[in-house]
Amino acid sequence: MTDSPFPLEPTATAAQQAIKEEFGFFGDWSERYQYLIDLGRKLPAFPEEWKTEEHRLHGCQSMVWIVPSGDAARLDFAAVSDSAIVSGLVYLALRVYSGRSAHEILDTRADYIADIGLARHLSPTRSNGLAALLAFIRDTAQRAV
Repeated sequence: MTDSPFPLEPTATAAQQAIKEEFGFFGDWSERYQYLIDLGRKLPAFPEEWKTEEHRLHGCQSMVWIVPSGDAARLDFAAVSDSAIVSGLVYLALRVYSGRSAHEILDTRADYIADIGLARHLSPTRSNGLAALLAFIRDTAQRAV
């Protein structure tokens, strides 16, 4: 697994609160989209050899690859997308869920999506991709327990 900066906050709930506060600084969605793009650039390096069909997340219009590692005590996720905005969405999901226990992942609903207005401002294809990403993370946690 590559070096991961996650988790940044001590709990998934604290990560969601931090995300909500950060997005609250921006007045409009053009600024929020730019922030998402900037976050996507902070994703850790993702090895080219992992960009295979085996690691590809289906359900996204953009190309997204995700590799889980760990066990029920701690699950880590490495992921990347070929889309700048989707990379930002990946960053937010990893910030909330990567480096957490399987139980914490399963016990944490993705409230940040509604809290920051993402649900209303993403295209249907990006919403579907985000749902697929979150489902993959939850399914991985479910298999770990």
